[in-house]
Amino acid sequence: MSGPLIPYIELPEIPLAFLEHIPLVGQLIDPAKPPSIKPFGTLVALGVYLGAVVATRHARERRLDEKKMSEFIFWVVAAGFIGGHVLDAIFYHPQRVARDPLYLFALWDGLSSFGGFTGALIGAFAWRFYRRERIMPYCEVVNSAFPLAWVFGRAGCASVHDHPGRISDAWFAVQYPLGTGHVGRFDLGLYECVLAIPLAIAFAVLWRRNPHRPLGFYTGIMCTAYAPVRFALDFLREREGTVVGGDPRYAGLTPAQWACFGLFAVGLYFLRMAARGEPSSAGSSPLDGASRVADDDPSDEDEDDEAEAPRASRARAER
Repeated sequence: MSGPLIPYIELPEIPLAFLEHIPLVGQLIDPAKPPSIKPFGTLVALGVYLGAVVATRHARERRLDEKKMSEFIFWVVAAGFIGGHVLDAIFYHPQRVARDPLYLFALWDGLSSFGGFTGALIGAFAWRFYRRERIMPYCEVVNSAFPLAWVFGRAGCASVHDHPGRISDAWFAVQYPLGTGHVGRFDLGLYECVLAIPLAIAFAVLWRRNPHRPLGFYTGIMCTAYAPVRFALDFLREREGTVVGGDPRYAGLTPAQWACFGLFAVGLYFLRMAARGEPSSAGSSPLDGASRVADDDPSDEDEDDEAEAPRASRARAER
């Protein structure tokens, strides 16, 4: 048996000690702990940025309102980060919440992927009621770019190894440091990052071949692809209470595994929607219809005017 082959790599933080020498700013900095650029936050922010850029470009190709697209992305991302922490605290750290309810507001301390998905969904519906717009065209555009953003997000998780799995001698285990040596352990953040790359490439190719696939296509594929993979990977997660931490179990499954059932069902629903072939531009008009953009051919009005002219002439002749 060859044993674990993947080295344990830690990306260093980049200290910003020079800020100490800037007037006014330096007074707010502790020289012992200067601010730094952290790999996790940098990779996550890069994923959000690239995902937003690609989604905006896709929206332009589908002739969606770019301003509304930017607003939608902001609402979804902001609510996603809030939901990611709040639901992580409730389902993964309930004892800590019971001891310190203010932990719910420590948005920088812990995130969960399904909490983020739930928060993003809430943000999307909130934007829908605020803007009185159908959200499915915008959701599809965001989801067409989501796998690319997910690659960078999970790369951030892998950079800090914050999803430790069980101890293993498998070749694809990571050599976690232990004393003067190391021990093989699954790294779930790394695995999700690697597995998201083919999906990101596939979505890019599919979009390039046909930017106007029916509504539900990308959302359905993303949900049905991610749910079973995440469900299987979570069996490799470390249990709660070990020296490296771990995830709690509810009736033998992690919170994410229970959520996978719902996500897979949602994916099937949207695949069925896509099979019905609803046009990708459908539903982008306001819900109340007050500001609908007319799709009628201008020539129809010209034909009506031309038909009305002879009738007016005949009426004058009869008089």
